[in-house]
Amino acid sequence: MACEYGKETLSKEFKSDLKGLPDSELVEAVVALANTDGGCLYLGVEDDGTPTGAQQKHQDPVGMAAMIANKTVPPISIRAQLVGNDIAVVQVEVPKAQSVVSTKSGKILRRMMKVDGTPESVPMYPYEFATRLSDLGKLDYSAQPVRGSTREDFDPLERDRLRRIIASYQSGDQNLLELSDEDMEKSLRLVVSVDGDLTPTLAGLLLIGNEDALQQFVPTNEAAFQVLNGTDIKVNQTYHGPLLKTIEQISASFKPWNPGTELNVGLFSSMVPEFDERAFREALVNAFGHRDYSVLGRVRVLVDDAGLTIANPGGFVEGINVHNLLTAEPHGRNPCLMDALKRSGLAERTGRGIDRIFEGALNYGRPLPDYSRSNGRGVSVLLPRSAPDKAFVELLAEERERSGKSMSLDGLLILDKLKRERRCSFDVLSKSMDMSDQRLRTVLGQLTESGLIESAGTGARRTYMLGAKVYRSSGKVVEYVRQSDIDRVRYSELIIKLIHEQKTVSRNDVMELLHLSANQAYYQLRKLVDEGRIRKVGSGKRKARYEAV
Repeated sequence: MACEYGKETLSKEFKSDLKGLPDSELVEAVVALANTDGGCLYLGVEDDGTPTGAQQKHQDPVGMAAMIANKTVPPISIRAQLVGNDIAVVQVEVPKAQSVVSTKSGKILRRMMKVDGTPESVPMYPYEFATRLSDLGKLDYSAQPVRGSTREDFDPLERDRLRRIIASYQSGDQNLLELSDEDMEKSLRLVVSVDGDLTPTLAGLLLIGNEDALQQFVPTNEAAFQVLNGTDIKVNQTYHGPLLKTIEQISASFKPWNPGTELNVGLFSSMVPEFDERAFREALVNAFGHRDYSVLGRVRVLVDDAGLTIANPGGFVEGINVHNLLTAEPHGRNPCLMDALKRSGLAERTGRGIDRIFEGALNYGRPLPDYSRSNGRGVSVLLPRSAPDKAFVELLAEERERSGKSMSLDGLLILDKLKRERRCSFDVLSKSMDMSDQRLRTVLGQLTESGLIESAGTGARRTYMLGAKVYRSSGKVVEYVRQSDIDRVRYSELIIKLIHEQKTVSRNDVMELLHLSANQAYYQLRKLVDEGRIRKVGSGKRKARYEAV
């Protein structure tokens, strides 16, 4: 018998009810789903997806919802309904819990994938609570006081390093430099009062703690810098010190492996590094600022043949994923730590450091940063190796000189998309840009007015391509002519072919076939009539049809 419900996943669970599933097992399955990403539980379905039916006692959706709410803490509000035509199956929709939930007897479970790729429900242990609550934005782990530590665990040299960094960055909070050491630590929430004594927070120890204290109180703090040439290991360094020191050490180690290319733009010449330095710094600081310090793991910086990879333990927090990185409201796992990094000047003060990472690639016509290897356990970004696109850089420089301002990130993303795809419809751009249609229309209008892009067609049929001056600046006039005019040359042949297929065509047929406006379609048909290749059948523009001569 064919499987009707597919396969089990992290968000889809099957439970057989042939022998009468105990309520306790049903509740445990619901708790596991709620403590992961929510999903659906199908009662009356075997593990292979074959429906066998739910017992009569379980076919009361209202009673089941009440039972589950009464046996979970805090109560889980599920929605149950009977599905299936011939065989009654109960579908239980489980929402994602916004805290850690348990059965009334105290069991806490979550869903995870086994080695063979099938899901299972496993216990959630106390040390995993911090990760779960941090992911949901319910707990700032970095703001928690570290019991047993004191201000004596701070390293005076690291405190001086913090002051030096604040002074060296224009975006640093210069007011902090006027405060005493203790007041500066309070202002940055590096210490909090516990029972009348100032106790370091996790953020405090991470930023200015001495290495011995970090080894004792934050054993998960670790970072690595590696350089591979093929499979040959050129560099493999490990760091366990405070973050400010580690960031400077990794930056210094990375510099020799980031060669520059001389780029002449107009009358000016500059050295363009293989990896944008500002993008590198933002990605590195983000990795330390957003990693999960409650789990073992390390921030890893890898330079290899593919490019530069920066990865950290801990997946994206609630509400952020690979597809909305550039548009989601900025928030992170460790607000206290990130606030200190922002006020020191190391991180982008607006919280939009991710924009800088993308701009670092787009401003030089390079491939976009690749976050596709990120998952629930960690975030990884690859900055691919690529030479700068000289023609594209010159084009942006000319546009900056003309308009008096830099190109917006949205504009850069659209130009990059059209550069790679050649031609895109509005719908394609809307789906890939992850911005509102109104915003997209505004940016497309600005780019059209500046001559950077051109459009063809009307309404939903409108398509966009790079403008003539973009192709001209890169010496690709032939490609421009091919993109803009080859379709128009083929219009007549396509219309004739359609007539041969369906005997006659109307103006609407031509509009749909060639993505033209009504007047443009009529012009093409009139031209074929004048050439004696087709003739008009019927009267009027709307009702007229055309057939081959």
